Amino acid sequence: MTNRRALFIVACLGMLTFGIVLTTVGAVLPTVSARFGIDKSAAGSLLFLLSFGILIGSVVFGPMADGHGYKGILLLSFALIVIGFEGIAFATSMRWLRLAVALIGFGGGIINGAANALVADISGDERAGGLSVVGAFFGVGAVGVPFTLGALLGIYGYSTIIGAVGVIVLVPFAITAVTAFPAPKHSTGFPLADASRLLRDPPLLTMGLMLFLESGMEIIVGGWTTTFFKEELRVPDRRALVYLSLFWLGMMLMRGALGFVRRQLSPTRLLLSCLTVALIGALLLITTESESLAALGVFCLGAGFAATFPVLLSLVAARYASLSGTAFSIVMVMAFIGGMLFPYATGVLGETYGLRGSLVIVPATLVLLATLLVVSSSRLASQPAGAA
Repeated sequence: MTNRRALFIVACLGMLTFGIVLTTVGAVLPTVSARFGIDKSAAGSLLFLLSFGILIGSVVFGPMADGHGYKGILLLSFALIVIGFEGIAFATSMRWLRLAVALIGFGGGIINGAANALVADISGDERAGGLSVVGAFFGVGAVGVPFTLGALLGIYGYSTIIGAVGVIVLVPFAITAVTAFPAPKHSTGFPLADASRLLRDPPLLTMGLMLFLESGMEIIVGGWTTTFFKEELRVPDRRALVYLSLFWLGMMLMRGALGFVRRQLSPTRLLLSCLTVALIGALLLITTESESLAALGVFCLGAGFAATFPVLLSLVAARYASLSGTAFSIVMVMAFIGGMLFPYATGVLGETYGLRGSLVIVPATLVLLATLLVVSSSRLASQPAGAA
C-alpha cells in the first residue's frame, strides 16, 4: 500500500536535488576554469554537457515510468547524481570532469520529469497546487547553491563543498528506497501506438512549444544574470551571486503562493498575470543603470516565471492521464531544447550587442508566449483527450 504523503516528500526532495543540479555547475564554473586552466569555450562545453544530459534524461524517463514505475528510475537518478557530484569534486582531469557533469545532467533530467509526473499522478484535481509546491522545492535547491557557495567558498575549498553535497543526496536516495510506490501503469506492455500518437497531438505540441519558450527564458536569466551584473553594472562576484539567488527566490516564493492564487484565477488569467510581472522585471533589468532596480527586476522575473511550468504540466497530466510520463517526456524535451538554444543565442548576440542588448530576447519572448497562450487558450481548456 502506498502513502501519498511519503511519495510527495520523495518528489519534493527530488526537485530540491534538481535545483541543486541545475545551478551548481554554473556557480562553480569560475573556480573550475581556474583549477583546470580552461578558456570560456571549454567552460561553455561543460554547460552544454549538463544541458545535453538533462535532455537525454528527459527523453527516457517517461516511457520508463509508464512501463516500469517510478521507484527504480528515481533510485537510479539519485545514485548517478551522487556519483556525479563526487566526480566534480575530485576529478583529476577534464575527461573525468566532463563525465561527472554529464552524469548529474542525465540523473537530473530523469528526476525532474519523474518527480513532476509522480506528483501529477497522485494529486488528482489538485495537480496544479501539488506541482506548484514541488516546484517551490526546486527553488529551495536553486537558491541554496549561490548562497552557500558565496558564504563558504572563502572558508572551504570547492571540492569539500561539492563533495558534501553529493553525500547529502544520499538522504533522498535512502528515503526513496524505503518508500512504497504505485504499480506501473502499463506493466503488461507499453502502448507504443498510443504513445506515438502523442507526437502528432496539437494541444500537447502547443504546450511543449510554450515550455520551449519558457525554459529558454529561465535558463537565459539563470545563466547570464551574474555576468550581466558584473559586466554591465560593475558588481563584485559575491554580490552578483546574491542577485542571482533573488531570481530563484522570487520563483520559489511565487510557487509557494500559487496554491492560493490559482483558486482565484483561471489558468489563462493566472499565466497572463505572471507573464506581465515577468515583462515588467525584464524591462527593469535591461533598461536601468541602478543596481537596486536591476535586482528588483531579477526578483520579478523569477516570480513571473513561476506559474508556467506548474500550470502547463497540470494541463498535460489532466489530458493524458494514462500516459502522463510519456507526455511529460515530450514537453520536457521540447522545454530543454529551448533551454539549450536560447542561452547560446544570447551569448552570440552578446558578443556584438552586449548583454544588455542581447537580453532583449527575454521581453520579446514573453510577448510571444502571451500571444500564443491567448490564441490557444480555448483548445488547451477543452475536455481531456485521454491517451491521445
